[in-house]
Amino acid sequence: MTILVAIYSDVRSWCIPETNVATLRTHFPEHSFVRADSDEQTAASIVDADVAFSSRIEPRHLAAARRLRWIHSPAAGVGSMLFPAMIASPVVMTNSRGISAVTIAEHVVAVTLALFRDLRLAWRRQSESRWAQDEFNTGRSVRTLRGSRALVLGLGAIGGETAPLLAAFGAEVTGVRRRVDLPRPAGVQRVIPPDALMDALGANDLVVIAAPHTAETRHLIDGAAFARMKPGSVLVNVSRGSLVDERALIDALDNGPLGAAALDVFESEPLPRESPLWTHDRVLVTPHVSGFQQHYWRDAAALFADNLHRFTRGEPLRNVVDKDAGY
Repeated sequence: MTILVAIYSDVRSWCIPETNVATLRTHFPEHSFVRADSDEQTAASIVDADVAFSSRIEPRHLAAARRLRWIHSPAAGVGSMLFPAMIASPVVMTNSRGISAVTIAEHVVAVTLALFRDLRLAWRRQSESRWAQDEFNTGRSVRTLRGSRALVLGLGAIGGETAPLLAAFGAEVTGVRRRVDLPRPAGVQRVIPPDALMDALGANDLVVIAAPHTAETRHLIDGAAFARMKPGSVLVNVSRGSLVDERALIDALDNGPLGAAALDVFESEPLPRESPLWTHDRVLVTPHVSGFQQHYWRDAAALFADNLHRFTRGEPLRNVVDKDAGY
């Protein structure tokens, strides 16, 4: 088989290292691996590819593919590839759901504690060589996860790892997902359906967004949702920027009940320089790095390798995407 490896980006960290491609070639000498590092190279190489290890397949690429049967994404999100022709095609799609769940869950805890303890203020005052002891707990109360109530939107791999960490700190965790009949993940005290979200927002100190991007979840947290949140509550988004209406978010920070926000994803990336989120006193911005960890590409390639073994043997693949549902 011919396998196209097309994993490239303007962001260096999202480009697969050649060493990982070389490892795949060593482990699968019976297959031909072709690397593409641009959309143009992908268009040329996908013509005879049976398999694509990529998250950048566009409509023109699919139209040019003559033998493509399976696409495996090195990321969990595959929304950009779910265009109408792809959904209608017989091409099977799998993703890398789960390989970053632990590091993203730890990121959620880290940024939540940073906001609860106002570590951004400490960092700013350190840069000014100012002893700011009087500023802490004076109009900026230091808070604890113990005794807090947390609402986790999405109980997939990321939400399932985040919930027990929050619970270990003493938070009471409620999860939101469509299938309330499934067993509760560890650390989750109760599960509610999406249509109960609005009523639940006002009872929680922390809202974590870990749901996938779909047509139904776009602007899931909008002005109406912010208006229902508990005064002083914290929002953490490690999913996709499209799930949060950023204009409504800024208004909720300036005029509404929202106490602070930690954002790793944004409606437009890179975050535009003119965005007020950069300089907002109660916003912690990280540049879509919650999924980064030192063994990311090793783990992504290993998952693809396992699926490639399964694919060649005609066995069920891991992490098959429901193209109609979007994840």
